[in-house]
Amino acid sequence: MALSPRPRSLAIVGAGVAGCSLIAQLSQRGWPMEGISLWEAGRGPGGRTATRRSRSHPGLRVDHGANLFNLRSDPPPELIQTLLRQGWLEPWTGTIARVRGTGELVADEGNDPLLRGPRFRGKGGMEKLCEGLLSLAGEGVRVNFQTLVREIDRDRDRWLLKNADGALLAEAEGLVLTGTLLAHPRGRLTFGWDSPPLQVLAERLGDSGLNHALAVISALRFEARSALLMRLSPEEATDWRALPFQLLAFDPSAQQRWGLWRVSIQPEPEGGCAVVAHSSATFAAEHLATYGSGSAIARQLGLTAQPDQESRVIGSLDIALRDVLGPWLTEWVSEGSVRQLMRWGAAFPLPHGVPLELCWNEGLKLGFCGDFMAGPGFGRVEGAMGSAELLAERLTS
Repeated sequence: MALSPRPRSLAIVGAGVAGCSLIAQLSQRGWPMEGISLWEAGRGPGGRTATRRSRSHPGLRVDHGANLFNLRSDPPPELIQTLLRQGWLEPWTGTIARVRGTGELVADEGNDPLLRGPRFRGKGGMEKLCEGLLSLAGEGVRVNFQTLVREIDRDRDRWLLKNADGALLAEAEGLVLTGTLLAHPRGRLTFGWDSPPLQVLAERLGDSGLNHALAVISALRFEARSALLMRLSPEEATDWRALPFQLLAFDPSAQQRWGLWRVSIQPEPEGGCAVVAHSSATFAAEHLATYGSGSAIARQLGLTAQPDQESRVIGSLDIALRDVLGPWLTEWVSEGSVRQLMRWGAAFPLPHGVPLELCWNEGLKLGFCGDFMAGPGFGRVEGAMGSAELLAERLTS
């Protein structure tokens, strides 16, 4: 039986690690970039590996999702060495410590799968990971940032992407989703949607492969995170830069006591410092409806900011951070320092992921890749890259 021809056009939704890795992999395999369009609701590429900047606070520059990533598979994703060689990535050599519920500090990362093994970061910021991946694709890809795909439709053999008003954004023969937002029921709770857009379409299409994939995706569970972002001036940052760790992990008892999961200290070249305090999953679940006022997706969905709720969440995280770091800091940062809230509604997928054999539906020309796919690196940057590598192989074989 002859194989079906590859799609002449491909729309990829999501410019995180998986989406950018997929484009880079396809380019390396000779796929014509002019036929690819990339759609992303955020201001730029990266997803949870993006570097946060602020128009209202020009000095704010912080890796607010993942401040590093680790590699544990052998061999690692094949593009890693290229990114290292070209200077987009560098080894992360900071010091990690772990705090217990008693306040005792332990100089190791414990059993955290996100920290074990060689660690890396984007050189100059985590945004460089996805920027580097897109650079490998060269010119030709049509990149669309600050554009939320809200609806998915299908007309004969074409996928149709639409915005919240129902206006057509793009059409393509092939479609790849690098996240689960358009397919998972969590959209009903998070954004008040009636049904996941792809689920609505699936009821009309009646494709058994798609129905199987959606059933598996619907069963996925995710952990959320709320994150307090702070930027300290050089005068305020002295004690923070002298802390005996650049990354502080919290064991289960510490998470229960403080409601924190991880604290990242990010020194700046000019002497200042960025700090990110990620909440525990329990804390985030209790405040799931509270978005940061700078959330690009919340703004595009027309969700109303709730300053009072945001201030209370920021205050709670600030108090917890002050309590746990009190032994090392002589005085706390002023209330006038930059403080922002970021909420990740699906920061980490929980086992078990989507089987890799469901990565491509040949009949519909529909693919999935991301850290929610099962296999090596599940739930991590490595898994997002690996699933994109596998999908690229399927598309070009």
